[in-house]
Amino acid sequence: MKDIYENPLITRYADRKMAEVFSDDSKFKLWRKLWIALAESEKELGLPITDEQIAEMKKFAGDINYEYAEREEKIVRHDVMAHVHAFGDQAKSAKPIIHLGATSCFVTDNAELIQIYEALNIVKSKMLTVMDKLRAFAKKYRNLPVLGYTHLQPAQLTTLGKRATLWLYDLYLDFEDLQHLMSGYKLRGVKGTTGTQASFLSLFDGDGSKVKQLESKVVKKMGFSKVFAVSGQTYTRKFDYEVVSLLAQIAQSAYKFANDMRIMQSFKEAEEPFEKSQIGSSAMAYKRNPMRCERICALARFVQSMPINEAVTASTQWFERTLDDSANKRLSIPQAFLALDGVLNIFINVTENIVVYPNVIAKRIGEELPFMATEEIIMECVKAGGDRQDLHEAIRRHSMESAKAVKERGEHNDLIESIKGDKIFGAVKDTIDSILKPENFIGRAAEQVDDFLSDYIDPLFKSEKYTPFEPTINV
Repeated sequence: MKDIYENPLITRYADRKMAEVFSDDSKFKLWRKLWIALAESEKELGLPITDEQIAEMKKFAGDINYEYAEREEKIVRHDVMAHVHAFGDQAKSAKPIIHLGATSCFVTDNAELIQIYEALNIVKSKMLTVMDKLRAFAKKYRNLPVLGYTHLQPAQLTTLGKRATLWLYDLYLDFEDLQHLMSGYKLRGVKGTTGTQASFLSLFDGDGSKVKQLESKVVKKMGFSKVFAVSGQTYTRKFDYEVVSLLAQIAQSAYKFANDMRIMQSFKEAEEPFEKSQIGSSAMAYKRNPMRCERICALARFVQSMPINEAVTASTQWFERTLDDSANKRLSIPQAFLALDGVLNIFINVTENIVVYPNVIAKRIGEELPFMATEEIIMECVKAGGDRQDLHEAIRRHSMESAKAVKERGEHNDLIESIKGDKIFGAVKDTIDSILKPENFIGRAAEQVDDFLSDYIDPLFKSEKYTPFEPTINV
């Protein structure tokens, strides 16, 4: 047994790749890349920084002396300055110019934004994988009739493929928001202590054009082209709210899918994959609990709870900044991504291996379709010269009696037999069985699947570079 708490998002749910994005090693290496980009850009704009200093910084860019940094932080009580000192202890010639003109948020904010961007790319890849699997599922079951529900009560028929498009469209809308967020992605840039760039203006003897060039150069060296238009010491924390809200939206879509799957599994119409040696219940050996979809819901609920935290953080940033966001961000941003990563890992697994039971679906349709077909029966009789009001009353009486037999006496639904035996419906006695074919009651569901996939989903995959993502963690 391990004797200290370990975060299950790391040990049970998220892939290693997502965990690595938010690791200390990733963060501190980004800090050093930012310091190098800053020094290179300052040199290019005329500050007295040498090629030797830059070369020595690059030599130790990925070789972080953690023990030195940890000792320094205990002394100076400041993580950024501890790493400035640690970097300077290695790149000794560059020590005087590391972090020149910058404030801590130059490295912390820019690095966090880069980490978020890298994490969003993982989310994007996994979303596409889920959407591809749902696309295949919708195609396969485009015309399989299934009971449709409103209020969780049988309503009219739809198809299983059409239901899958509902799950898929939710994700499509989320993906559009993800694309929008990433296409306009920004770094904090080079802004200085209160966002005025005063320290950099001083370095360049009042030449504001060089300060603007400096910011552009640094951001470009880090692989980006845009910066937040203005900032205080930090980029606006409303952006963190936007990011986590997007993650929560994706979690909502996964939650809806997983809840629907849990209900279908209860109906025995479809179920999530169940391994040959899997145990569904410790007490009831026959059970096949929807454990994966339940886990999706559990993790999704956690993600959905997080936007309010970011909203509070954004609204309480006093003037140019306060530090009560820092410790909070260490928890909220990584854990939101890690939890959603766990959701998507399971989502991929389930959508790849959904088991469908058409015979059970057909049996359940057979139990409900007689009630749903009554309007069709009335219309056919009216066409043959019957009185709609008399027919409606007769149908009502037969329906009530059949419902009573089903609900109170546990008998089968004999509505159609009752209708056939009533002379008022004589006009449809010989054709009523053909009226009751389930495919007559699905409307345009199958065509809607085709239209949706061809108009929305297929073009998306043509425009996106897509490689199916294979989770490395056991879900």
